[in-house]
Amino acid sequence: MKKDEIIALLQQQNSFLQEQLQEANRKVDALLEEVTSLRNMLEHKSEEDAKQKRIIKGLAKITQNKSEKQPSTPAPQDAATGQSSEKKERARTNNGAKRKRHLEVEVVEEDVEPNDPRFNKELARLYKTRDVIRYELIPMRFIKKIYHVRTYTQNDEFFSGKAPDAPFLNSQYDGSFIAGLAQLRYMYAMPVERIVKLFNDNGFDMDKGTAHGLLRKTEILFDNLYKALGSVIKEDTYIAGDETYHKVLIKDKNKDGKGIKKAYIWVVTAVNTGLAYYFYHDGSRKEDIILDYMKGYQGAFQSDGFSPYRKMAKWLLRMACFQHVKRKFLDCGDDFDAKVIVRLINRLYHQEHKHKIGEDGWTERDNYKWRQQYAPPIMLLTRKKLDRIAADNRLLPKTEKYEAVHYMLNEWDALMNIFTRGDYHLDNNLVERLNRYISLSRRNSLFFGSHAGAKRAAMFYSLACSCRLQGINFFEYISDVINKAAVLSPRTPLSKYRELLPDKWKQKNIAQVFILERYFFDVYILASRTRLRLSMHCWQLDRCCRTMNMTLILTTNSLRRRNLTQK
Repeated sequence: MKKDEIIALLQQQNSFLQEQLQEANRKVDALLEEVTSLRNMLEHKSEEDAKQKRIIKGLAKITQNKSEKQPSTPAPQDAATGQSSEKKERARTNNGAKRKRHLEVEVVEEDVEPNDPRFNKELARLYKTRDVIRYELIPMRFIKKIYHVRTYTQNDEFFSGKAPDAPFLNSQYDGSFIAGLAQLRYMYAMPVERIVKLFNDNGFDMDKGTAHGLLRKTEILFDNLYKALGSVIKEDTYIAGDETYHKVLIKDKNKDGKGIKKAYIWVVTAVNTGLAYYFYHDGSRKEDIILDYMKGYQGAFQSDGFSPYRKMAKWLLRMACFQHVKRKFLDCGDDFDAKVIVRLINRLYHQEHKHKIGEDGWTERDNYKWRQQYAPPIMLLTRKKLDRIAADNRLLPKTEKYEAVHYMLNEWDALMNIFTRGDYHLDNNLVERLNRYISLSRRNSLFFGSHAGAKRAAMFYSLACSCRLQGINFFEYISDVINKAAVLSPRTPLSKYRELLPDKWKQKNIAQVFILERYFFDVYILASRTRLRLSMHCWQLDRCCRTMNMTLILTTNSLRRRNLTQK
């Protein structure tokens, strides 16, 4: 063949191959589009499946709730068997358990004589006496205490008595009354309307406006106390933080035509000090709120994986929460890999719970050494498992498993920071438990009446949850502190209010409580030995309690905690 013929043949073959290549590229593009479409359909289907699983899970929780279950109809027994359908009456026993003696309650004793008409006490001789105990409940009591303030003249001088001061000017309500309102509203999650109804049912006519007014005035009175609490939190070297939500009534209506907003409340807890601080800024969840508050803090901060918390890692030691990680893998259902990760996290908790700081001489240093022994192998195995799952091409984005794996990988450094000391918690459950008070209010009260009401609730929840962390009675604390705060000037330094916070209040009263415990125990022993009635000595104890500005309930509850009743 000639040179020109060869060139023409090659050009012809080249054009043919180019056509074939173009056709192949078109087929590849069509296949890629089909694969992409199938992948999108699969992702959409996985999202729908996840949504259905969440719905099924919610329905399962409802059916598992005993209050939602319909009572099942018992199957009729066959009459031919001759068995009786009546249940045999069980003997009245307490399963061998000892009954509580309830030494913390008021004791009233009464002699019960025979009422037989043939009985003559003067002719009879006492054979024996047995004690029968019945616990009675007296509904809420309201006392109208009238002080007759007398004024005398002596040697051309006037001498006048002085009634106890009320917390508010021109108010007739004592601190205990306001403390009862706050306890019912913020500790027991009762709406103000229901509290007022309870008061009316128990004989005290009160309107809703008065109740709201008392709480509003208390918020103003405790303003400096609240500020002192917010500053003290950041003095702790270990803080745990979170945020929760509550609905609030607003003037502007939303897209559904309702004047309700989902508002967020922030909370930080001083783990070592045992104080909690809730704060509210018009229901906003913007990161600037928490970042401005934590600005300059150099300690350790524990939280979930919310974006603002992650940014704090630039200037402080941030720690994550294993429970949040575990919860995401539990949402994956029956997935094998997710169950493996859950078992590994459970193994961490199992090893951690083998020892507890403060028990049997176990110190923070001992716990740190123990963590360095058990944690690295488990965490190394967990990381290998996570990397293998993440590298799997079959793992689809936007699935629960994908989100769980990448959430834990993003939080890995913060999780490892937990093991840098022996006293850091594995999770953020301390704050989560405190947020249950707001969850209860969310269910019972439905919403706060305004942003001002939500801000007031944040202040009361701060004091209530701090009292819980300190193990003191919120009612007793408010009753005492409100009268002390009322005599302080608004210009009083915050350091004075620092002494009124729950931790300092507990330290000041613990010595007085011990004295009252000792006195009550001595009276009880004396009454037991001499067979005297304990109620004869109660007036002495009550007088001692009033002198020290304490109450009988606080004393006897502390007595019970010390197990003196066993003696």
